[in-house]
Amino acid sequence: MFALGQDLQYYLTIGSVCMRNGIDGLSGIIRNKLGRDPLSGEVFIFISKNKYNMKLLHWERGGFVLYQKRLELGTFEIPDYDTTKGSFKMEWHTLIMLIEGVKIKHTHLRKRYVK
Repeated sequence: MFALGQDLQYYLTIGSVCMRNGIDGLSGIIRNKLGRDPLSGEVFIFISKNKYNMKLLHWERGGFVLYQKRLELGTFEIPDYDTTKGSFKMEWHTLIMLIEGVKIKHTHLRKRYVK
């Protein structure tokens, strides 16, 4: 079952990734470069050097799910991040804006109650 939503944690990998990598190659990057466990249930986001290809790797009960989106026109906008870290923790709404092509840098989010 495909189950991405706001209850999961999302991590954008800093730096470009070769999009020829499949599940095993991306899992190795998660373990070795990020120091995280790919079996944790977190969603890991990878963007190609030219910023028109994105992959999301997620462990669900029983196996990995690999999502991919390739843009035919335009590029993905990378949000501002701390360059000293290997990844950037991203919120669900930011991921959706990134995928849909919304300009993230000038977006102002209004206050909302968070439990």
